[in-house]
Amino acid sequence: METVLALLALFCVALLLGGMGFFAAVVAPLVFTRLPPAVAGPFIRQVFPVYYLWVGGLSGAAAVALFPLSLPAAGIMAASAAMGWWLRQVLMPRINALSDAAQRGNAAAGRDFQRMHRLSVIANALQLVAAGAVLAMFALA
Repeated sequence: METVLALLALFCVALLLGGMGFFAAVVAPLVFTRLPPAVAGPFIRQVFPVYYLWVGGLSGAAAVALFPLSLPAAGIMAASAAMGWWLRQVLMPRINALSDAAQRGNAAAGRDFQRMHRLSVIANALQLVAAGAVLAMFALA
């Protein structure tokens, strides 16, 4: 049973890390360099909720599989899952509202948007590092 859980956890973490890396390195840059701004913004708003479901779901599944094997690794993945939920349910709606207000000419909303967007990028980078750290734990075990 331990081997099955380890393989499941490894599969989830590898998919998570690969998906996050692909999104950051390929999808997001292509959206903003190949699509007109009037299309890119609404499109990416549709992508992010699915992306954070992917991040949260795989992080959560990895946390469950890792729980009997490694509490530190399970905790890291549980924190990543919780952060994915927070990003999707709390921060993304705020960012979208601030973006809308900034586009209507609200300068304060523009500054707040930049700050919240930076926070989302940092949080996402932390999730990426967390997945990499857990994957490294597998390599060192």
